[in-house]
Amino acid sequence: MSVIAIDGPAASGKSSTAQQVADKLGYLHVDSGSLYRAATAAALRREKDPQRWSAQLVLEAARPVELRAARTSFYPVLDGRPMEEEIRSDEVTRNVSRVAQMQPVREWVNGLVRKSAERRNVVVDGRDMGTAVFPDADLKIFLVADSRERALRRLRQRGHEPASEQTVADETMRLNERDARDARQTVPAADAVTIDTTALTQAEQVEQIVSLSRLRAS
Repeated sequence: MSVIAIDGPAASGKSSTAQQVADKLGYLHVDSGSLYRAATAAALRREKDPQRWSAQLVLEAARPVELRAARTSFYPVLDGRPMEEEIRSDEVTRNVSRVAQMQPVREWVNGLVRKSAERRNVVVDGRDMGTAVFPDADLKIFLVADSRERALRRLRQRGHEPASEQTVADETMRLNERDARDARQTVPAADAVTIDTTALTQAEQVEQIVSLSRLRAS
């Protein structure tokens, strides 16, 4: 079975790119970030005040979360119900970075991601994918982009286009702060291929990764 691991900082386009690469290759997409979001949503159900969260509380709340395979990707479920709408809430977005810093939670997420790849061809994205989770991945990609460009992309996703310069500046600052918090988990593997997507369309970066995968397999 084949694993393509895609790493990179927040808003570098990992998930959307990984999904399209998986679609083109006929692989399954595994979004590790959805598990951190699911754990955050589960913690919010248990305790509304994030300041009172511990790694133990988050883990206990998240234990029932599962990854289920659909036709083209995996998705998190809690108590048998999909969580897609819940995990994209503003409250989850504000607190997911806090959860992602908790080492026991990272180990829980990484374990679920590894299990999802058993006997399957997968494209996985997130942090630590090419280093801690899949050090023997067939292809490792590290996506980077200018922080302002990443801010613009994130604002477009939220429907803020056109956005004022102040809005872009504020979002850029938030991303830079997030980069600083996530620095330890956002390191390219020594054998990763780095792709700067600042001036690339998504179709162009997808095609680069698909071509690299096919070249490695030939």
